[in-house]
Amino acid sequence: MNQLDLIDRANKVLPEGGFGNFDPGIFVREGRGSRVWDEEGNEYIDYLIGSGPMILGHGNPEVLEAVQEQLGKGMTFFANNARGLELAEEISRAVPCAEQVRYVSSGGEADMYAMRLARAFTGRDKIIKFEGGYHGMSAEAQMSLAPNKLVNFPVAVPDSGGIPDAVRDEMLIAPFNDIEFVRSLIAEHGNKIGGIIVEPFQRIIPPIPGFLEALREECTKHGIILIFDEIVTGFRFSYGGAQELYGVIPDICTLGKVIGGGFPLAAIAGNTDIMAHFDKNKVGRKDFLMQKGTLSGNPVAAVAGLKTLEILRRPGSYEQLRTMGKTLMQAITRHLSASGHAHQIVGEPALFDVVFAEGIVRNYREFLRGDIDKATAFNALLRQNGILKSPNKFYISLALSDDDITQTVEAVSQAAKFMVDS
Repeated sequence: MNQLDLIDRANKVLPEGGFGNFDPGIFVREGRGSRVWDEEGNEYIDYLIGSGPMILGHGNPEVLEAVQEQLGKGMTFFANNARGLELAEEISRAVPCAEQVRYVSSGGEADMYAMRLARAFTGRDKIIKFEGGYHGMSAEAQMSLAPNKLVNFPVAVPDSGGIPDAVRDEMLIAPFNDIEFVRSLIAEHGNKIGGIIVEPFQRIIPPIPGFLEALREECTKHGIILIFDEIVTGFRFSYGGAQELYGVIPDICTLGKVIGGGFPLAAIAGNTDIMAHFDKNKVGRKDFLMQKGTLSGNPVAAVAGLKTLEILRRPGSYEQLRTMGKTLMQAITRHLSASGHAHQIVGEPALFDVVFAEGIVRNYREFLRGDIDKATAFNALLRQNGILKSPNKFYISLALSDDDITQTVEAVSQAAKFMVDS
């Protein structure tokens, strides 16, 4: 199928010619294992993997078998089902903060409800968010994700039209990895701050030593709810997520991507006292948090998630992810350095990217020092050589083979050389 024809058709019926996600100039036809094919038959090693959920790769036979068995029994019921319960039980066993779980269909929903839950529990309206942090599409989340102008902290900059000033005024923006600034906000607004929402690993930027621990300490001291957005890191960095890897336990976390095994599913998880606000009989009408969703906890996503988690529990799964990621990180550094490109690899082995800049990247503004034109050229050259990735992430999957890594390294080598010659 001709992709130019598809692009022309898409421009007529889709705003910007796409779904609002990845590059609308590519139409993916199918995925198998570590690879995807576009509508013209071009083949790519896939480091986009659906923006993270396909940690096992595309079409894992065990996941497909579980899904096909469930399809014959029903796709969704808008009622409790045993498979959804089993998945909630497994999440509670795996994730340190997860005493109880409430399902939704998307990570953005989960983050929205987590912030609302913090407000309901504390009776306070203000939320601290970190500049550059991504928490979905709610009005609160669309503050200073990628601000079109850099203003003084803690002023929030809306990333979208249609957001009332009243929402902006309840959001306090801080630089990631700067605990002293967070302390200054708490000193000024502490009795009005209901929650702090943070990606414990912000996009591709790791926390500096002591940062998450200090957030935990300050939240405990001042009665603030600490929310870890683990939509990306949950069951990717370790079986217990970033909170297990970094040894810091939040009050609430949000989960998505991996727990649905490639199907729409996300969750809010937290301790019983906080999660009680989803139960009107326990907290009363005033403090009750209404939440409904047509597909929340649907059994197809639940069985896909259960099988995915079962595979991830097998010995060596996370070691394999880390080994492949480290191999690729080292090779990228070797080839870019040999060609004279100032750069650094930012992230963890299971999720990282190249930033074309000198100096440590600890927050969004330091990330902006990177040469975006060079990064764009690098990604385009990789795609020409059969590598598909997001504009600023390599997602590692268990489907990758040694041959895939070798082919990727060769594509990196060619891209590094071409950028020197161009």
